[in-house]
Amino acid sequence: MDLIRAGAKRCLDLNEMEELRNDAYINSKVAKQRMKRWHDQLISNKEFHKGQRVLLYDSRLHVFPGKLKSRWIGLFIIHQVHPNGVVELLNSKSTDIFKVNGHRLKPFIESFKPE
Repeated sequence: MDLIRAGAKRCLDLNEMEELRNDAYINSKVAKQRMKRWHDQLISNKEFHKGQRVLLYDSRLHVFPGKLKSRWIGLFIIHQVHPNGVVELLNSKSTDIFKVNGHRLKPFIESFKPE
């Protein structure tokens, strides 16, 4: 009889430990969703329109092994904006048109000139 009670107690203890593990899993999942929502609020959506002047992010990691050399280059004019995030750019120094991902662009802010 004592062996049967010990087995039943062992099963109850295992079930209780599994419930604690499941609760911890649910709590971590909720915390992760909350953190993702908070980080997503910090991301600002960039709206580009035709004729806007922008700078292009150039990461030259793939050309030179070693130190990452990245910078904002050029002054480009937006020729066309596609709904999937692709932007066609027109080089301001020539008539070349090429496509880039919209995440690699930032609006060009002109310097303030007092009158």
